[in-house]
Amino acid sequence: MITASLPRLIVATSNPGKLVEMKELLAATPWEIEGLPADAPDFEETGLTFEENARDKALYRSGRTEVPVVADDSGLVIDALNGAPGVHSARYLDPDMAQGDRNQAVIAKLTGLPPEERTARFVCHLVLAYRGKIVHETEGVCEGRIAEEERGRAGFGYDPIFLVPELGVTFAEIPAAEKDVRSHRGVAARAMAGFLADWRP
Repeated sequence: MITASLPRLIVATSNPGKLVEMKELLAATPWEIEGLPADAPDFEETGLTFEENARDKALYRSGRTEVPVVADDSGLVIDALNGAPGVHSARYLDPDMAQGDRNQAVIAKLTGLPPEERTARFVCHLVLAYRGKIVHETEGVCEGRIAEEERGRAGFGYDPIFLVPELGVTFAEIPAAEKDVRSHRGVAARAMAGFLADWRP
């Protein structure tokens, strides 16, 4: 008996944590999810919004392969910092800074602010492109606050300082399955998964 292979879908990220999350979030779709090839050239994000960066990245990657591509741009938006780090989340303050040091720097910038002034949100814009054309877009937003200290060892990026007020814990303190339900990337990916269930190139 010959089993038909699943169609391939590339998740255009070099972030291993993000790739693992996306594979889990899109696992139920009828697609074989894979990351970028090892020799994929770097892509410089120059957009002013998450939408622009995600679209540019998806178009760039999909124009260099026959395989459909999903690209996202996501980041942390902090009200007290006028929206920073925003689209610069991955390279905020110093591109070579370790993420733990970056988290500490963010906490330091908010020193003394009460909880109601520490509001923030994670945003994820997700774009599906094929052969250099955009096919579908989704977006997810998760509201929260910046904690006064890093908490938890799960997740990646700013997860240890992103507090979910109704739970009283950070994204780094909850199981991955629960984070996927609540997270910005989870919301965007589930909406994209619904589209991918029926779409074919």
